[in-house]
Amino acid sequence: MLLMASLALASGDVLAKRIYEYRDANGIRHFTDKKPADTTAVTGLKETVVKPEKQNIVEMFLFEERDTGNVTISHSVTLQNRWLGPVSVELTMPDSENAASDPAMPMRALLKSQERRQVALVFPYDRRQSSRFNVAYRAVPGDPTAQHDDAQRYALPMPAGKFTLAQGPGGKFSHTDPQSRHAYDLAADEGTPVLAARAGVVMQVERDYYGNGLDMERFGDRANSVRILHDDGSMAVYAHLQWESAMVSPGQRIRVGQQIALSGNTGFSSGPHLHFVVQVNRDMELRSVPIEFGAPLQ
Repeated sequence: MLLMASLALASGDVLAKRIYEYRDANGIRHFTDKKPADTTAVTGLKETVVKPEKQNIVEMFLFEERDTGNVTISHSVTLQNRWLGPVSVELTMPDSENAASDPAMPMRALLKSQERRQVALVFPYDRRQSSRFNVAYRAVPGDPTAQHDDAQRYALPMPAGKFTLAQGPGGKFSHTDPQSRHAYDLAADEGTPVLAARAGVVMQVERDYYGNGLDMERFGDRANSVRILHDDGSMAVYAHLQWESAMVSPGQRIRVGQQIALSGNTGFSSGPHLHFVVQVNRDMELRSVPIEFGAPLQ
């Protein structure tokens, strides 16, 4: 039996992380991605840039089940949500012979935060005949039943006076697709504080990308970002953040105005700015929603 799953991998030349090696006051050697707070208290400090492996939103596992005669009777399909928030998954069986599934594919499943669950069984129509199949999946963050609270007013995602509006909703440069149509690009110097515009729980953090450019294939999904899940199920994305500047972690509860990162210039970008957008999951597609700020953008 053959298992096939979609897998998104990052190009190695835009994904990087710092690793620190040093000896503490007791002579113990440390290898860590956290720079020592007091570099004068350590010896032999060495900083290395490495290329970490990108993690999938969801992982899929196939477990074989056999009868007492050691004959395969089915395969269970189990999904593991790696994110700290709900994720919708669509499974298909694009190629099969003498195989069916329960529930029938194509099918969809909603996984809660970090949930691991068996979602389907695949089995042969006729156990006396050989059987083969492929299972493919794709995952999209968010609960498709979530409804954005349109009465919500958002705080400024950067300090007033520290940015200018470079591109608003419907901007022709890059705000033309459903997931960014209602986004805001705020031009600001690199290192400008990025603030939570609404309270929520950190769902996902990307902090290891570096570099930028206008090559969509290479840099289109390579922006450092923080995704925050709101109480109504909508999600705010703060993108193009400075390399390794995120100050929050998945699962952390965030208050309005809390600093979460520093602005940067990573990914598909023509200059330093913050890309801010609020999204919901609609029919396995991320869609931006119109929002209003409680204070003027300029």
